Amino acid sequence: MANLADNIKQAKETLPNITPTPPDIKPQVTPGELKSRLEWGEPGLTIIDVRERESFNYERITGAMAMPMENLAETLSSSLEYKRDIYLYGDSDEQTKQAASQLRSGGFINVAEIKGGLPAWKAIGGPTEGIVSVEGPSGPSSVKKSESNVAARVGKQGDLEAKKSQQHR
Repeated sequence: MANLADNIKQAKETLPNITPTPPDIKPQVTPGELKSRLEWGEPGLTIIDVRERESFNYERITGAMAMPMENLAETLSSSLEYKRDIYLYGDSDEQTKQAASQLRSGGFINVAEIKGGLPAWKAIGGPTEGIVSVEGPSGPSSVKKSESNVAARVGKQGDLEAKKSQQHR
């Protein structure tokens, strides 16, 4: 039986590493490093936005989770493993640094601060989501225009249905 175990071990050692592992996470990363990690295929990471909820709703890195600064480590400890790779950004590098410090003090091992935050992410063409993404280049008015067009179509539909019901009387 030992011979079989030795043969299995030898076979495993001769096989190439089929599943590459991501590089070790650094305390600070550039948006380009995060983008490369996301494009890698199976990132196994979490992006946390520590800005105010209104800013988060307006625009954020695609896939980011909103987490308030107060009790950040406590909130995350109930939902994430301490070994999980976590990438953070805030309104400023200082806010990001404070959030990272909270998480590291709370026992999280793999925490990276995204240098430059959302503006730096957008500067390299990183994808974003939120209200601004829905509004498009012409701003909020394009959303309002489409809402009024829908309302007009619904109104016309209602008028047609009213005319049909009057004709059947």
